[in-house]
Amino acid sequence: SSGINAEYGTIDHIGNGVIDQGQGSVNFPVKYKAIVFRPFKGEVVDAIVTEVNKVGIFCAVGPLSCFISRHSIPADMEHTADTEAGECYQNIDEGIVIQKDDEIRLKIIGTRVDANDIFAVGSLMDDFLGLVS
Repeated sequence: SSGINAEYGTIDHIGNGVIDQGQGSVNFPVKYKAIVFRPFKGEVVDAIVTEVNKVGIFCAVGPLSCFISRHSIPADMEHTADTEAGECYQNIDEGIVIQKDDEIRLKIIGTRVDANDIFAVGSLMDDFLGLVS
C-alpha cells in the first residue's frame, strides 16, 4: 500500500526518455529519495481535532484525515453540544474536555487508501490516549 510523499529529497538518476506515441509527451524514469508518511494499524500518533459531533471526532494527523467513532471514545466521555466553545466530548469527573483545535493522542485501528488520499480510523480506548496537555 501507498504512503503520502511528505518531502522530496534528492534525484539520484534520470533515465532516457520514451516518447508516448500520439500524445506528444515524453516519459522519463526517475530514481529519487523522499520522506514518506505511511501510517499503519496500531501506530500511536498525535492529531489536531478538526470537528466534534455526536457521531465522533474528526482530526488531522498532518496530511492524514482520521475519524474516531463515539464507540471508540471512552464511555466516561460524554458528547456535549451546549458549551461556549461548541460541541465537545467531556469527562466531568476529571475535568477533561476534547473540542475543536485540541491536540489529542490516538491509536490508528485501520486505514483506507484512495487514488490520491489516505484515511484512517482511530481509537482513544487505550492507556495514555486522549487529550495531550
